[in-house]
Amino acid sequence: MKTIFKHKKSYILLLVLVAFLQSCVPTKNIREANTTVPEVYKQQLNDTLNSGVVPWKDFFSDPYLSALIDTALVNNQELNIVLQQIAVAKNEIKARKGEYLPFVNYQAGAEVEKVGEFTRNGAVEGNLPIREEEAFPDPLQNYTAGLFASWELDVWKKLRNSKKAAVMEYLASMEGKNFMVTNLVAEIADAYYELIALDNQLAIIEQNLEIQQNALEIVKLQKQAARATELAVKRFEAEVLKNRSGKYEVKQQIVETENRINFLMGRQPMPITRISESFLGTSIDAVSAGIPSQLLQNRPDIRRAEYELAASKLDVKAARANFYPSFGLKAGVGLEAFKPKFLTSTPESLLYSLAGDVVGPLINRNAIKAEYANANAKQLRAVFEYEKTILNGYMEVTNELSNIENLKKNYEFKNEQVNALTKSIEISNQLFQSARADYMEVLLTQRDALESKIELVETKKEQMMARISVYRALGGGWK
Repeated sequence: MKTIFKHKKSYILLLVLVAFLQSCVPTKNIREANTTVPEVYKQQLNDTLNSGVVPWKDFFSDPYLSALIDTALVNNQELNIVLQQIAVAKNEIKARKGEYLPFVNYQAGAEVEKVGEFTRNGAVEGNLPIREEEAFPDPLQNYTAGLFASWELDVWKKLRNSKKAAVMEYLASMEGKNFMVTNLVAEIADAYYELIALDNQLAIIEQNLEIQQNALEIVKLQKQAARATELAVKRFEAEVLKNRSGKYEVKQQIVETENRINFLMGRQPMPITRISESFLGTSIDAVSAGIPSQLLQNRPDIRRAEYELAASKLDVKAARANFYPSFGLKAGVGLEAFKPKFLTSTPESLLYSLAGDVVGPLINRNAIKAEYANANAKQLRAVFEYEKTILNGYMEVTNELSNIENLKKNYEFKNEQVNALTKSIEISNQLFQSARADYMEVLLTQRDALESKIELVETKKEQMMARISVYRALGGGWK
């Protein structure tokens, strides 16, 4: 009866101690992240059809572009670096998991010790009544072999929460890889269409050079007939030389753009195969934006921020558990003797141990408090990062949807401008030949026509890029 009473008393003391420790542990409440977004995008229908879930191979119909993306997803150095970071995060899970499992080690050792006879150990060994054949050797040797185990009981789930936090970090790194794939696909597609646009600009310059060269020949003939001056000839020559110079600037841009694509593909500089004809006649397929709430599932950067927030919450729990006492068990079993022949003599050479301990902070807990405060600050930072990423994703989609609509109208007006200026070139040449217009009108008309055609190509390129940007903003490209 007394024994039962003693056990109950011990349990009560333990519960009182735990309650006291809990009352001494600081607590800080962090607000939840605000994940609300508008129900629909501005001036968009409430339709759940979303182009962001379409695989990139279906989104891009150009076979040459698909081949470039395929190669880049295998050889891109930055992407391969991220894959190694994912492997590190995966190994961290194994390390954290091992921390809350028992550690079992084997140990074998041998040592030699010579103590002075005028010491306590020397005096004791010298006076032991042991038979001569079993006397302690001098110097004294010692041989051990055994198994030893230690285990920290994860009562407060500190180690398990650390392992779960590592899992969240691993998932965040996976989403980081997906986000990089999305950006890589979009970057290659942008550069590809920029390269095609440069090809078209080069073709326009060469066509314009042919027209200007013909105009120059006409001016020279008119000068011979005293219908034009040397000034007109020199102005036409200067315009031809200006466009010839511009042609080589475009060629340099083509080389740099090709090499940018080669770099993204992780290979040495080489020509990029593409189809540049009929670029202006390429139709722009519509993009379905879906509803804003789908961004939370489709965009890898938002999902990464969500996992990092979950990891920070678990880190706070693990940091809070440092205020509680830790419980440990240690055990060992083996053999020990001062001569190897005695190691197998059991039970005389048998050794074993079993110990348990409780260790907890009592005085000077500043380091633990600082770690807990840092964990809370990191969690609050993760909340803001999550909210910022959601807001940024919504803004990107809204901006690009608006950009697509405005570029569509912009292209229509620029196309009409190009048609008008193209006709005005013929009219200005006819008027100049009949002396009803001076050479400056012809030059300005040709210059305006060239600039309008190049601007039309630029607008078409921006339309293609805006479509790619919407696809990326919706979270497309990584599937």
